Amino acid sequence: MKILIAEDDFISRKVLQQYLKPYGDADVAVNGKEVVAAFAEAIRKEEPYELVCLDIMMPEMDGQTALTKIREIEIGQNIQYPDSARIIMTTALSDGKNVMGAFKSGAEAYLTKPVDKQKLHEQLKILGLEPL
Repeated sequence: MKILIAEDDFISRKVLQQYLKPYGDADVAVNGKEVVAAFAEAIRKEEPYELVCLDIMMPEMDGQTALTKIREIEIGQNIQYPDSARIIMTTALSDGKNVMGAFKSGAEAYLTKPVDKQKLHEQLKILGLEPL
């Protein structure tokens, strides 16, 4: 599986990479602009990401905006479910406004930090994503 982790915190990035290792190699982006650029480039190369773990609070472009842009890229390329990327928001924010905003923008799941390995793996299973 092709995975993209968008996380500005080094430790959080490393933890997610370790947790996702059984599912495939993960590329990383450290801000919202990078994640959108990486996602668009993968689509252009016809090697789309199947999973994106997206932090909400990032520099240069927040995760909510990045999520909207990712879904716009997919719509522009006529990519629809079940071929669209599965997006899991990862954040320290657990208030209703951010949770609902993530789902309205097209996220399939929402995990609060620190991300629990078992909860992440359970969510991946719910999304139909299995280890290699």
